[in-house]
Amino acid sequence: MRIKKGDTVKVLSGNDKGKTGEVLEVIPKTEKIIVKGVNIRKKHVKPRKQGEEGGIIPVECAIHSSKVNVVCPKCGKPSRIGFIVEKGEKIRVCKRCGAKLK
Repeated sequence: MRIKKGDTVKVLSGNDKGKTGEVLEVIPKTEKIIVKGVNIRKKHVKPRKQGEEGGIIPVECAIHSSKVNVVCPKCGKPSRIGFIVEKGEKIRVCKRCGAKLK
């Protein structure tokens, strides 16, 4: 996958179109990601221990990785990601400006 944990991404489609957030988790098997502040659902939690409170808490759910683009730190715009090989290492680059991504 071209998206990694810690990347800043912008949502391209769906209910949260236009929102930006940091990638919290990547699930390569299903090609899904969890983005902070995006695709928030309500989860009903039951108290498990004595003294613990139950209730309804907001939780970020997974979205498909094809619905987001990585925001380039250099140009500040969402762009596709490409790869180049330097000294036997695969490096991610911005397709828009050519900047190297960490």
